[in-house]
Amino acid sequence: MIDITLENFESDLIRASLQQPVLLDIWAEWCGPCKALGPVLEKLEEEYAGRFVLAKVNADEQQEIAGQLSQMFGVRSIPFCVMFKGGQPVDGFVGALPPEKIREFLDKHVPGEGEIQSEVEMLEAEHAAEEGDTESALALLEDALAKDPSNDEARFDLIKLLLEEGALDAAQAIFAPVASRATGPLAEQRVTAFGRFIDAFAAARQGRAPSELAEAITANKRDFAARFELAQLFFAAGRFTEAMDELLEIIMRDKAWNDEIARKTYVAILEVMSKPQPKPIPPKATAATGSSPDGKPKLEIAGKVEVKAADPVIDQYRRKLSMALF
Repeated sequence: MIDITLENFESDLIRASLQQPVLLDIWAEWCGPCKALGPVLEKLEEEYAGRFVLAKVNADEQQEIAGQLSQMFGVRSIPFCVMFKGGQPVDGFVGALPPEKIREFLDKHVPGEGEIQSEVEMLEAEHAAEEGDTESALALLEDALAKDPSNDEARFDLIKLLLEEGALDAAQAIFAPVASRATGPLAEQRVTAFGRFIDAFAAARQGRAPSELAEAITANKRDFAARFELAQLFFAAGRFTEAMDELLEIIMRDKAWNDEIARKTYVAILEVMSKPQPKPIPPKATAATGSSPDGKPKLEIAGKVEVKAADPVIDQYRRKLSMALF
């Protein structure tokens, strides 16, 4: 349990909530319900075994913090608890709720034990793959997905490795539970991209040889079917930039060809190449606390964030697509 002041608001609340959820309990000495709620929250923090951090702020001593949060949520009474995640206040509750109601609240925001273990194993798998230990990476990703079937990034990393190993049937089986999310008006871009990746791999097994396709393209620059087939071969082989170069040739000559399949596949390749955006990190200087003209700390509930720069190759090919389209 951490006591929050203006001085540690950034480090122990905003920054800490980037790593794990932080529940902030706003209380006061004179508040009877606050005294009843406090021990319940402390027991729940122990029960959840590090899956969230409990922080407290004395409303009388830290009026600026309590006042801004109360105004933000339209709350005028205490005890008032606010959940911080990803450097932001995301939810809250008022009053000395019974433990079962607080558990319901926590379970909406706090990762389960399986989710945490899944994330750890995904990171271990990434390290194993970088070291060339594909067997261990596959085993770790399979276990990560078993522990948390909703961990799509573990799913996509596993699909990538399986395709690299030529295991198309296994990759299709791993993709099957999310395949429905790749179609329709609410299709998810990342799911759609990996669906196209698998389709390219399947098509590459049945298509013409690269030399035959190259001859067809040399004979007719507008043989879009041959050019797209060659792009699929490159896509399946992980030769992403070569695949996009072929697709650009189609886009520049006929954007609408075959229901814009070249553009759609190009976008899918960019998505497969991309890593999920890392958690934003507040700037070191004044993300959550700055200085007012009188020199006193100034509170900012959620400050500006720094986002890691994108891959220069991905940026380059995004620009190429934009130029070809517009």
